Amino acid sequence: MTDTVIHPGLVLIAGGLVLPWLSGKLRAFAVVALPLLVLALVWQVPDGAAWQARFLDYTITPLQGDKLSRLFATIFALMAAGGGLFALGQKSRVEVPAAFVYAGSAIGVALAGDLVTVFAFWELMAIGSTLVLWSQGSNDSYRAARRYLMIHLLGGVILFAGVTGHIAQTGDVAFTRMVLDSPAHWLILAGFLVNAGAPPLSAWLPDAYPEASWSGTVFLSAFTTKTAVYVLIRGFPGTELLIWVGLFMVFYGIVYALLENDMRRILAYSIVNQVGFMIAGIGIGTEMALNGAAAHAFTHIIYKALLLMSAGSVLMMTGRRKCSELGGLFHTMPLTTACGTIGALAISSFPLTSGFVSKSMVSQAAADGHLLTVWLLLTAASAGVFLHAGIKFPWFVFFQKDSGLRPAEPPAPMRWAMIAFAFLCIALGVWPEPLYALLPYVVNYQPYTWAHVLTQLQLLLFSGLAFFVMLPYLKRTLTITLDTDWMWRRLLPALSRAVEKLIVGVRGGIERAVKRLGAGLLAVVIRHYGEDGSFARTWSTRSMALWVLVLLLGYLVLYYL
Repeated sequence: MTDTVIHPGLVLIAGGLVLPWLSGKLRAFAVVALPLLVLALVWQVPDGAAWQARFLDYTITPLQGDKLSRLFATIFALMAAGGGLFALGQKSRVEVPAAFVYAGSAIGVALAGDLVTVFAFWELMAIGSTLVLWSQGSNDSYRAARRYLMIHLLGGVILFAGVTGHIAQTGDVAFTRMVLDSPAHWLILAGFLVNAGAPPLSAWLPDAYPEASWSGTVFLSAFTTKTAVYVLIRGFPGTELLIWVGLFMVFYGIVYALLENDMRRILAYSIVNQVGFMIAGIGIGTEMALNGAAAHAFTHIIYKALLLMSAGSVLMMTGRRKCSELGGLFHTMPLTTACGTIGALAISSFPLTSGFVSKSMVSQAAADGHLLTVWLLLTAASAGVFLHAGIKFPWFVFFQKDSGLRPAEPPAPMRWAMIAFAFLCIALGVWPEPLYALLPYVVNYQPYTWAHVLTQLQLLLFSGLAFFVMLPYLKRTLTITLDTDWMWRRLLPALSRAVEKLIVGVRGGIERAVKRLGAGLLAVVIRHYGEDGSFARTWSTRSMALWVLVLLLGYLVLYYL
């Protein structure tokens, strides 16, 4: 135990809580400098347990370092810095502080050595991300935030049940590799997969993320799903089920992204697609596959943030988000266009970009493991990625038929953030060795062989040809694509209306029955006590004397018996 080590995640969370009280240049400096300080602190965490404490008779490890945790904590800190720079012009006083709490919680998960700490930071992530979404301030974002929170509270309950079951079963809180040999481990896996955007709840991601602000979506894209990838690498490597879950996510994301019209929903579905590659690699479970999943998570955070920065810049400068309303923006937004195009090439694994040196490791692991079907499906999916994110997004937003819009470039902090992330996309693609050195296992892989490069270029060229051949069928209308969110967008409202109608009908029936009963009772009362009722008539003295005599006789009989 090293008492002098500072917890990087807690520093970022504390900074996020202080940030609303700062203003002006001091606040701007803190937004960029604090994550960089946290990045330096990440690299001060030694291998092994740095913090330990007793909690409910268990030894918890809130701070623990190794190569895998350091890799994810590093990219989370970099993302917080880049996202903060991009959001310097954000008027909301809540978004960036909430985003820092969110990012700090993700770092906390990455550096946690026990399941109790993982769960605590996991739930804090849900709160921070919900506030980022809510801070946009529109009615749509409020409703999306409520739906988002419901899904993640559900995932949290499932995870909590799994963690408590695991502790009760094993008596150990350490976060180590698990196998699916008990209901508790199945529940933990399910809780992790909810945050990963896995089926059947994948729709929470494209439902929520596009409703955030022009800068909020950048933060949201980085932490939740990649934290889920981290815990799956840590907890369930080599679980074969994850191969098929990942492949489903890969093609699910491609199909819905091709159908979508909203530029940020296209990129949100693309997140599901790319996380599917990582989960498939985790399912393969070899050192090459796990290195590929970790490296792809690292590079994906960078190029996805770059894509969403370009989309956020377009949204901020035009106020429009539908592809059918955009086009021709390269005339007045050349820098945004160039950065968005670099991000599109990186996500498509174009040679000399970061995606090429990471995603290809997963495919190579499938080939090395003689998983021919998996390799073929991953290769086909790579072509699909180029269709929806590599070409469709930049083409319809920047290059298609001129929309007549002539927006200026976004403010300087947004441009600098895009330039920095575009540089990283190219630098890691040209020189991948620093990234490979961070990976959890020794890398014996050379991405730039003639076979790899030619195969990928052929695949991308074929995909590009297919896109332009099918271009008339890819033009979208002013609609929203529904998938499993049909349940809460259509089914649940319909059920709510049906239940409401049933309740109104039952209540009306009860009211009518009560009225009829009341009317009947009133009629009885009137019949007996009304002007002509039996109790309202005048009784003779003889009758009254007779009834008194009867009552007295009855009393005497009862008394003597």
